[in-house]
Amino acid sequence: MEQPLTYLQNLPQHNWLICDNSQQFQALAEKLYLELTEISNKRGTPPKIILAEPEPVKFLASFLAACAANCPVFLCNPNWGTQEWQQVFELVQPDIVWGVEREEAEGRGQGAGGEYLTQHSYQIMIPTGGSSGKIKFVIHTWETLTASVQGFTEYFQLQQVNSFCVLPLYHVSGLMQFMRSFTTGGKLVILPFKTVESGQTLSIQPSEFFISLVPTQLQRLLQNPELTQWLAQFQTVMLGGAPAWNELLEKARFHNIRLAPTYGMTETASQIATLKPDDFLKGKINSGHILPHAKVKICNQQCEVLNANQIGNITIQAKSLTLGYYPNPWKNQDYFQVDDLGFLDSQGYLHIIGRNSDKIITGGENVYPAEIEAAIRETQMVADVCVIGVPDKNWGQALTAIYVPQDANISYLAIQTLLKHKLTKFKIPKHWICLDNLPRNSQEKVNRQALQQIATEYLDISE
Repeated sequence: MEQPLTYLQNLPQHNWLICDNSQQFQALAEKLYLELTEISNKRGTPPKIILAEPEPVKFLASFLAACAANCPVFLCNPNWGTQEWQQVFELVQPDIVWGVEREEAEGRGQGAGGEYLTQHSYQIMIPTGGSSGKIKFVIHTWETLTASVQGFTEYFQLQQVNSFCVLPLYHVSGLMQFMRSFTTGGKLVILPFKTVESGQTLSIQPSEFFISLVPTQLQRLLQNPELTQWLAQFQTVMLGGAPAWNELLEKARFHNIRLAPTYGMTETASQIATLKPDDFLKGKINSGHILPHAKVKICNQQCEVLNANQIGNITIQAKSLTLGYYPNPWKNQDYFQVDDLGFLDSQGYLHIIGRNSDKIITGGENVYPAEIEAAIRETQMVADVCVIGVPDKNWGQALTAIYVPQDANISYLAIQTLLKHKLTKFKIPKHWICLDNLPRNSQEKVNRQALQQIATEYLDISE
């Protein structure tokens, strides 16, 4: 398997990286690599690096240099707040900090060193869990990331992957777009989503590119006829990061968007299942077949493998699977049972039902928010919605819908009336909270912890 330096030295002569200051990439990566090698030789061990560069070229050059120099590198969101940075510095105790002010590290353990994980030549720590409270770092290696790339190229039968990236590079969804293009000799466009949303899309041939979006981004682009037409030209539009609702999928299909709904996570170095665009355009709505580098089993609570069409916990084996969570790598674990519930149908397509941890038990009945949210969206009365459970002395948990109405004059009573024809009574939310917008993180995932706090305060006030 080729290593980072080999790929760097064999970069194609054409302009493979398309973004501001792209011409600086190779020289900067080589310069940083030499600096890190010198530091490692003086110390006797590679330094631990926090990487929070906001500029894409600096971020990618720094990432590649750290990998090539065998340095443990922790990818970080430059926009984290004080509390989040405190968590990170206490956990990581870095030797080098790139991208945030040095003062940010004062008094938070910078330079303390700490134990270096030696079982692999170098490691890549990717953050997860920021929207739910405590930040965790998922441990990957160059080998696990390139295994994901290999599964991707085999599944789509590609030699080169051209990616149009609008997602954060410190997140697995953005990082893997770089990895696919860099290691296959493809092109990589990096453009902030806000720039795309404003109508500035660059003069490329979309039919040669993959673009990855989360559902709320797709929704925004489909509100603009010109961007809808632009999106329809792409070779493939990957869709992941959060459940998509049927109305959104139908709208994409109506506009002939070559959508590829995916299922994956930071722990698996992005997707391990993807619905191919041709299947999507023919009317299928699921997460597709399993990619060749992975295996999925559906198990019950006793860890017994279930048959086709039986719902259970999703268990994953993959060459791209994480080694664990920093600083505690797993020992001899080659599978990962996730919190998601789903089933494999008789044709091998993966269907996701919802997260077990999101399950709400109300009046003894199990309810999954995704189903309720989809029904509420289908009323076309809301621009955004999230359903949570709040403590209730009579019901155990009471379904609570926190929503953004399409129009200021829309009443939740009108939404409730339409739901009576779609859902059984116990699935209709008992509380409704109207907001101007829902709190989301940089990957556009709803911050459920913040919504729980909002709901608690709101319901206390109203009592």
